[in-house]
Amino acid sequence: MTGLLQDAEFIESPFFNERPDNTDISLLVIHCISLPEGQFGTEHVKNLFTGELDCKAHPSFSCLEGLEVSAHCVIRRDGKVEQYVPFDKRAWHAGVSSFDGVDGCNDFSIGIELEGTDCTSYTEAQYRSLAQVTEQIQQKYPLITQERIVAHSDIAPGRKTDPGSEFDWQYYFKLLK
Repeated sequence: MTGLLQDAEFIESPFFNERPDNTDISLLVIHCISLPEGQFGTEHVKNLFTGELDCKAHPSFSCLEGLEVSAHCVIRRDGKVEQYVPFDKRAWHAGVSSFDGVDGCNDFSIGIELEGTDCTSYTEAQYRSLAQVTEQIQQKYPLITQERIVAHSDIAPGRKTDPGSEFDWQYYFKLLK
């Protein structure tokens, strides 16, 4: 299978499809996720992205019933990278979105979720893994320049706030070679 990271655990999500023909992958979107909110190290994110989440397992999960969502990768608090969708496929991460006047960011973007919340600091291991993954993505997809690495909140303002105020963009960009 193409579009996979060599050092990531691949856990296939059913929530993806083909990108439109002749679409250049040119955007990297940084997200955050935790289920339940603020709890880390659970299997709930994996279960959400694979369609196996028990929506009765926590009261906050009731709104996730029937949700079909995925990301290309999740970076856990310890820096471990899980890949759910090959990069050459369209993951369902951005929702209603627009970048540089073009709607439907899922068509031309890669989505990476950091295990965290909008108001929790990210770990050193996460920044290091994110930088390594970003460099691999940029080698394969050179249209993803630093100016085309954005927050979910940048492409869905008013609807999304992640990765939040605790994400250190300056430090992340410093780690990129």
